[in-house]
Amino acid sequence: MRIAAFGGFRDIPPRAGGAGSDKFAVELYPRIVKRGYSLLAYTRIYPNETREDKNLEYEGIRLKPFKTVSKAGFDSLLHSCKCTWDVIVHDTADVVHLHSGANSLWALFLRLAGKKVVVSQFAMDWKRDKWPWYGKLYYLFSNYLTAHIPNAVVFDNVYTKEYYEKKYNKTYDFIPYGSEVPEPSDNTDILDKLSLKKGEYFLFVGRFIPDKGLHLLKEAFEGLKTDKKLVMIGGSPNPNEYESKIKTTSDSRIICPGYVYGEDTNILMKNAYAYCQPSLIEGLSPVILTVMGLGTPLICSDIRENTFITKDNAITFESGNAMALREVLQKALDNPELLKKNAIDGQKDIKERFNWESITDQYIHIMRRING
Repeated sequence: MRIAAFGGFRDIPPRAGGAGSDKFAVELYPRIVKRGYSLLAYTRIYPNETREDKNLEYEGIRLKPFKTVSKAGFDSLLHSCKCTWDVIVHDTADVVHLHSGANSLWALFLRLAGKKVVVSQFAMDWKRDKWPWYGKLYYLFSNYLTAHIPNAVVFDNVYTKEYYEKKYNKTYDFIPYGSEVPEPSDNTDILDKLSLKKGEYFLFVGRFIPDKGLHLLKEAFEGLKTDKKLVMIGGSPNPNEYESKIKTTSDSRIICPGYVYGEDTNILMKNAYAYCQPSLIEGLSPVILTVMGLGTPLICSDIRENTFITKDNAITFESGNAMALREVLQKALDNPELLKKNAIDGQKDIKERFNWESITDQYIHIMRRING
């Protein structure tokens, strides 16, 4: 069984602009290859990028980069079109794994060409504030295609799965993300580089887009009386006015150093006083799973996609409410023992519920099922 994959992820391993889909790809695909399957991952190159690494393989995964445009939404559309053409014309796969239901349009062409298609739908993307009206309209159209065209649809959270099953009267698969993270080293160079001390900062890692709620976190923290810092790692693959506003502050405690990857990210997570996830919309957040897997205290919004993961093992606040977030940040400062207990209990719980090896076996089972 030959497998090809494209969609939400940008590169393997992740580069600037990477997010949850990139984390998903870099965890799942090497494990599939280790089980003896051939896998080709189509990656993206933006106009302002050059691929310095000429090696087109990563842990047994064959990589095939295609150039795309910078405009959000259209970058994925153009890239997926090129990938679909390549799969069909050069017969690169038997089974194609698509990230995001927004790519279900291409499932139609792949199915007509005799390919089997699995779509991983991560969240209710049409609700994200970053999309203009035509983007949301396209997502609503793609929902219908997602429900009917692929051979299999896999949801990473039970709530989006429930929405589709009620709306389309069909049954779909549920497979979450994994939580295993190698214990980071004791190297603190990245802390020294950012002038940080262990346990003396709150942390966020991810895209600087409205539905991540960073405007709420910034507002909440600016009114907080503490010597601790707020470190916001990452940015947007296509920087915009929102990102500029987030990075513009007179508060010297707020640090936005840009992108940090790999071991350095895990070191920052491991040594944070608490990790903050103020999301307005999420699928099953791989960042929350990583943070809890490392045993780091967590503060997050109370959207049910988050609390499905955390249960009672995080301090939560009313989503969209900056004052409520400020109150729980203060609660975290006043109750360090509660933070530690939540972190220990949460780490034990999610390692039992979210396991990458089991997840890999489930994906392979679905691919083999639809491939006959």
